[in-house]
Amino acid sequence: MLTQGRLYETCLTLLSGADIQFKRQNRLDVALVKNLPIALVFLPAADIPHFVANSNIDLGITGQDMVQEAGPAVSEAITEELALGFGACQLQVQVPENGAFERVEDLVGKKVATSFDHLASEYFRKLEGKAPGEPLSTSIEYLNGSVETACGLGLAQGIIDLVESGETMRACGLTPIATLLRSEAVLIRPTTPHTGSNAELISIITARIRGVIAASRYVLCQYNIEKHNLAKALEITPGRRAATVSPLEETNWNAVSSMVSRDNVATIMDRLEAVGASDILILRIDNCRV
Repeated sequence: MLTQGRLYETCLTLLSGADIQFKRQNRLDVALVKNLPIALVFLPAADIPHFVANSNIDLGITGQDMVQEAGPAVSEAITEELALGFGACQLQVQVPENGAFERVEDLVGKKVATSFDHLASEYFRKLEGKAPGEPLSTSIEYLNGSVETACGLGLAQGIIDLVESGETMRACGLTPIATLLRSEAVLIRPTTPHTGSNAELISIITARIRGVIAASRYVLCQYNIEKHNLAKALEITPGRRAATVSPLEETNWNAVSSMVSRDNVATIMDRLEAVGASDILILRIDNCRV
């Protein structure tokens, strides 16, 4: 589990939805779960891939960027179990807007500031055509934070940093010229299970988290429809596998229940109404197994 940062609060909500009950004491990095025989360990996002790959931790939540930044020895020992659908961002090369650098190749031989020194070094190694271990002409300056200020303060000619909305970069007068990778939060596990791992318990926890993620993407749509319009309505709400259709006491009417994408609810309701559906209800799904 993350100790803090942009994914921390969302992770807590995810665990709550999976009914993983715990109370974390102040300044303690370990919390015992009340209703399952497991413990949660709170670690910096960058450390989680290393612990999952090399310690007795069976599952971890971190960003895909952190897994790749850990290097091949770690990333190859980890399996991405589930994309969690939050924390989306991009690792980008950014330079001063209207400056002298328009292409990433223009930064070769210059100073580039970043918190992702492994990924940055490998990226410029390919640009320069250098073999592993061969010195780079580009200087990769490691910063632990506030990377976006490096150009304005004269430390570097370009930066490589995570970008979500891009507002912070624009506020600092920066513009993107290349994207190294796209990232989101993921549930990870060691490719080779640790000795003594409880496979059944790991499977249960994974299924719970998968259910919470699915529930966050869907809502339950219920409505009534005359039989002669049923086929048209089912084209709009086919469900994940199939919609549930039940006859009503009133002749020639059916009740339909179907999972639909949360992102398209308003449009789906409009289309259902247009084909004759009535009593249309949208119900939130707190958890599910799909």
